[in-house]
Amino acid sequence: MGLGAYADRHNQADDRTMHTPPVSMNDEHKGSVIADEKRWNTRALIVDDDVPIRELLIDYLARFNILATGVTDGAAMRVAMQAETFDVVVLDLMLPGEDGLSLCRWLRAESDIPILMLTARCEPTDRIIGLELGADDYMSKPFEPRELVARIQTILRRVRDDRTEQRANIRFDNWRLNSVLRQLVADDGLVVPLSNAEFRLLWVFIERPRRVLSREQLLDAARGRSIEAFDRSIDLLVSRLRQKLGDDPKAPQLIKTVRGEGYLFDARDIG
Repeated sequence: MGLGAYADRHNQADDRTMHTPPVSMNDEHKGSVIADEKRWNTRALIVDDDVPIRELLIDYLARFNILATGVTDGAAMRVAMQAETFDVVVLDLMLPGEDGLSLCRWLRAESDIPILMLTARCEPTDRIIGLELGADDYMSKPFEPRELVARIQTILRRVRDDRTEQRANIRFDNWRLNSVLRQLVADDGLVVPLSNAEFRLLWVFIERPRRVLSREQLLDAARGRSIEAFDRSIDLLVSRLRQKLGDDPKAPQLIKTVRGEGYLFDARDIG
């Protein structure tokens, strides 16, 4: 069913609300409030000055556990984004004041939130410009509401997979750390396996770069069955890690010794 047909059927319903019905906050309803909150697995912000269409989408998306908030223009969009956290923005191209392309540019400069653009215009240049500005997908009006849901789900799945991949492979200097396989991979493809303790130690260094970490802090992070609870064990572990990283122990560039305090990880371009 297209959006127009869905709108006609919706308008014939008696006193039908477009939003989730409010729930009383007295004690007998607290459990249902918690259960209702748990069912929302995605939060969407719809920026569209067509109020009936916007409210129809809010109602329709709720069927798929997508809690949507609707706003009319760019100013309201900024206010909403300051007040709440959203997983995706559905952004109409033709808006009063700032148009969708300007808002897409602003959104991409401010965050990496996924953007799905909508337009009633069929100009290919609009689609190209929107994608070049950082939109993740583009849909022309009229459209099937179910397709919008599918597009949102596809975008979010792709973004989450990308973020998982980025987290699984962290780069620093001439190295890449695979956190799944617990391996160091050099630029030339050389694979260097790490022990559990070496991996944990390197991981805490990567999470806290350019900070002096005491031996006690590092011991807590790297402690395992193979690590005995004394300070010198960290020195030995750091020595082994330096060797695997090719870090000269006499003049280390990555894991630097701060006398009397501990160690500092001084890698560049971690990410």
